[in-house]
Amino acid sequence: MISTESIKHIARLSRLSFSEAEIEQFTEQLGAILNYVDQLAELDTTGVKPASHALPAINVFRDDTVLHSLSQAQIFMNAPETEEAYFKVPQIMGDK
Repeated sequence: MISTESIKHIARLSRLSFSEAEIEQFTEQLGAILNYVDQLAELDTTGVKPASHALPAINVFRDDTVLHSLSQAQIFMNAPETEEAYFKVPQIMGDK
C-alpha cells in the first residue's frame, strides 16, 4: 500500500501541488493500481510467449516500387530562385 506521504513526496518531486482531498484520492487510486500489479505478478506465465501486441501485427504498407519521377529541370522549372540543386528561399531568422 502507498502512503499519503509518498504521494506528497512524488508531487513535490514533480513540482505539482494538490489539495488534501486530491492527495487522498490519488493515494487510493495509486494503491489500487499497485495492488492490481501485485495480483498480476502472482500469475503463472510459464510457457506464455512474450508479445508486444495483443493481436498479430502485419505490415499494411505497399511494397516499394520504382516509379517515374520528375527530372531536376522539371522540378525547378517554376521555382522563383534556385542555387545549385536547391530551392533558394528568403532568410527569416538571424543576420546574414
